[in-house]
Amino acid sequence: MNHDAHADPTRQTELVSKSTLFKRYFQVDEYVVRHSLFAGGVSEPVTREVFERGHAAAVIPYDPEADAIVFIEQFRTGAFAAGLHPWLIEVVAGIIDDGESPAEVARREAMEEANCKIGELVPIGKFLVSPGGSSETLSLFCGRVQSATIGGIHGLSEESEDIRAFVLSFEDALTQMREGKITNLFTFAALQWLVLNREELRAKWQ
Repeated sequence: MNHDAHADPTRQTELVSKSTLFKRYFQVDEYVVRHSLFAGGVSEPVTREVFERGHAAAVIPYDPEADAIVFIEQFRTGAFAAGLHPWLIEVVAGIIDDGESPAEVARREAMEEANCKIGELVPIGKFLVSPGGSSETLSLFCGRVQSATIGGIHGLSEESEDIRAFVLSFEDALTQMREGKITNLFTFAALQWLVLNREELRAKWQ
């Protein structure tokens, strides 16, 4: 079977078997697959473990009038485990629940994490987060906001969230990025997209 309608139809993948090795909040599955080879023919069965954490959506909230961006900061256990500074500067993001669209998640998470109401929403793209070992995809957006009243501590207590929302000017955000203070990859990607599309976006939204 071929999962991607845009892919080369001569490249095929066969799912030989799939089993669940671990399941709690997240899940680890074992996949056994065979796939087309560049030199021709088909591979022997290949066994890989895949981290299944669902799919996510993220939004970079941008205020075109103030030329400012809403960010959040929160503790990340994964960064702590990697030996990095665990309080990360990020754009708003969250896991997509059953029955939700990525755009709905972007709007919901902006309210939950930053008390930030999103207006117009522009799709940036859909990306694989870590395809070597995870099935997670991330749908990334840019959302129009008014940033004047944004700030404070937010998040859902039942999810043990402790999130600080704050606003940076576009130039200050770029400085943070250049100085290596933004280590979350999709936040970095969202900022790079805004660098390329900011002038067009401001002309459209003002």
